[in-house]
Amino acid sequence: MKKITVPTRDQISAGSQVSFDLLKSRMGKVPNLYATMGYSEYALKAFLDLDATLSKGIFTAKEREAIALIVSEINGCAYCLAGHTLVALLKGFTKEETLDIRRGKTCDDKLNAVIRLAASITENKGNASESLLTAFYEAGFDEGALMELFGLISMRAFTNYVFALTQIPVYFPLAEPINSIKTS
Repeated sequence: MKKITVPTRDQISAGSQVSFDLLKSRMGKVPNLYATMGYSEYALKAFLDLDATLSKGIFTAKEREAIALIVSEINGCAYCLAGHTLVALLKGFTKEETLDIRRGKTCDDKLNAVIRLAASITENKGNASESLLTAFYEAGFDEGALMELFGLISMRAFTNYVFALTQIPVYFPLAEPINSIKTS
């Protein structure tokens, strides 16, 4: 099987170079995962556009990180767990809270409804238990929030799968392993 490596700026199209420059100006460097997406300027741009759009939606930055953590835990993505644990800490979660989120249970009822539904959707390929969907609505979310949740899960599945196939280097500190996830 052909090994996919992280491309340099010179190895990608002019369209991807524009995205690289934007990422470098915002983040100081281009993360390996984004660089790898840059093999297709359309995949990278679509991902960045969806991320920017959903960041304006119903979910807070902390809730979006929690969703990223639970989906990445279920999909076993070491790269995304490392990166999103780091960002979650910067957004105000404690280390123990990030581990609890990855286990599928927090002290916050509203966040719990979000991550448990996200976990169920991820584990069940788009389906979820009726009780978790009801808990999500009872936590104050509506159908629009559910569509945004699908978008966030889809984004994370995309990055998780890119890493799964490429196994590109992870340069963030690896996330601490957890014992188990409990979503039911």
